[in-house]
Amino acid sequence: MEITIGHTPDADDAFMFYGMLSGKITSPDFKVNHIVEDIEALNKRALNHELDVTAVSAHACAYIKDYTILRSGGSFGKGYGPIVIAKRDLSPDKLKNSKIAIPGKLTSAFLLLQLMIGKFNYVEMKFSDIPDAVVRGDVDAGLVIHETQLTYEQKNLMKVLDTGTWWRDSTGGLPVPLGVNVMSNHFGIDTIKKFDGFFRESIVYGMARVSEAVDYAMQYSRGQSKDLIKRFVRMYVNDMTIEMGVLGEHSIRTFFNFGIEKGLTPYFDLRIA
Repeated sequence: MEITIGHTPDADDAFMFYGMLSGKITSPDFKVNHIVEDIEALNKRALNHELDVTAVSAHACAYIKDYTILRSGGSFGKGYGPIVIAKRDLSPDKLKNSKIAIPGKLTSAFLLLQLMIGKFNYVEMKFSDIPDAVVRGDVDAGLVIHETQLTYEQKNLMKVLDTGTWWRDSTGGLPVPLGVNVMSNHFGIDTIKKFDGFFRESIVYGMARVSEAVDYAMQYSRGQSKDLIKRFVRMYVNDMTIEMGVLGEHSIRTFFNFGIEKGLTPYFDLRIA
């Protein structure tokens, strides 16, 4: 069966798919074609149901239809998550009245920040452009994801807010649900679970060969060192990436319960394989 998979041009996604896309892990059931696009672009493609399997922001699941969340491939932050950066210290109250650059309205980062400080003035842009926009003064602050969570100090910027810490304290220590992979319901639950198992094997393969898998992921390093990319990958590829478990499922459901309670996300039928 030929399927099309979307993943982001980010080291953590590449690490997860290394075994599968390098041919080290194979399946008699699936022939994989893959495309690489920014996470918000993939979120929007999922809205139109263009891909068989794709990485999406957890937040996007409230708006996409006819997809099931895979139990493998999730990105969960354990005590950390997207952060807000600025040139000077800004309190949550000041942030509410500031212009904040965000990496997309469907990203989990955007919903997390709204849950934390309420609705705010924002401008959307590609996540990798946000630090420079803050430096130039185009915006007052920036909501950053991926490796920019680790590199902002290189541009003399400071962290003014941490959504991961807020989430941990607000939920009694639940991990932050940030990214998931979904598969079209058109395939049926048996095929979805079979692919989930194939993907899980790819993740396990990479985690057993970290240096090798990080070398593969370096094609999406955006000029950063291998040590930094390895650090970033290990932040978001962990035991819950292999299998989200009860804890991961609970964190996703809690995320949307918060969003629904505050009127930030609609009620919808959440499907997890």
